[in-house]
Amino acid sequence: MTNALKELAVSQFGLVTHSQLHALGYPRSRVRHRVESGRWQAVLHGVYAVSTGPISRAATLEAALLFGGNGALLSHYTAAEEWGMIRAEDARPVHITVPYGRSAICQGQTVVGSELAASSLCHQEGAAVHPGVAVHRSRAQNFIGVEMDQPRTTRADTAVDLAVEQDTAEEAYASLVRTVGNSRIPLVDIRRRLDERRPRRYRKVLADAVRLLAEGVQSLLEYRYAVDVESAHGIPPALRQSPVVVDGRTLFEDCDYSPYGVPLIVRLDGRGTHSMAEVAFRDRRRDNAAELARRPRLVYGYDEVTKNACEVAREVETVLTREGWVRTHPSPCRACEWSARAETR
Repeated sequence: MTNALKELAVSQFGLVTHSQLHALGYPRSRVRHRVESGRWQAVLHGVYAVSTGPISRAATLEAALLFGGNGALLSHYTAAEEWGMIRAEDARPVHITVPYGRSAICQGQTVVGSELAASSLCHQEGAAVHPGVAVHRSRAQNFIGVEMDQPRTTRADTAVDLAVEQDTAEEAYASLVRTVGNSRIPLVDIRRRLDERRPRRYRKVLADAVRLLAEGVQSLLEYRYAVDVESAHGIPPALRQSPVVVDGRTLFEDCDYSPYGVPLIVRLDGRGTHSMAEVAFRDRRRDNAAELARRPRLVYGYDEVTKNACEVAREVETVLTREGWVRTHPSPCRACEWSARAETR
């Protein structure tokens, strides 16, 4: 291997492309011989590893970027994995975005061939070498990327792309709320990207999600409560993230109905954070403070809100009514109407 090839391979996580090899004077026959003899690996179409060992995560991503060509960016699920928004899955294809006008042909999984398996103790025939590449195209390629060793789409663009890729409008709504809330992406960045890169679908749904986020929704549980409990049952939208001072510290209540003349507090108990000892202690102190202030409170978890939204709504309405709130319009929930009709039969 020449020094030029070694330097190039080192800079690209042990990978080279067919065009780079051609520029270095390697004819197609010589490349084919090295692959067939098991000295090199064909990782993707036109992308080779100049070694026979397993491909690292970094090399897997680099291969996809080389496959996409100049200007390619890690995007969608892969960018979300690299930003820490979602958990990485080795079997998931690497998602990249390339400039509009370039080929959007994807490639499926690459597996170990018989030649490499026969010459290597590290591989079994049929094992995955690369999970494949999913290619997207964008007219805004020059504005959506972050310059890194392996460039990727910005956090805001990644969140929007993930939402647009969902199968249903409801899943798109939930995806944007969950990603923005969990990753603390500034809402101004999401608004800007939705204005500058108008999504190809779910435009109204994503705009509604941004509105809910602006009102203080910070998690998927809070989103489901706002949509499935409040909106679906005609319950007035609570003041979200309402500040309260406890032991000299400013804490925040998830849902506060005091703007309607009702002192009710609804807390949404996510398992992940509320199970921590410090947070559990804080919640107890908030409970005591609410009791001393004579404020009624209800607490719900994810299963209750998502599986028994009608029952949660009935409990919330019971306390709201007891404290003086008056319903002016019937509940729009069809499930509640069906249940009421069934009970009278």
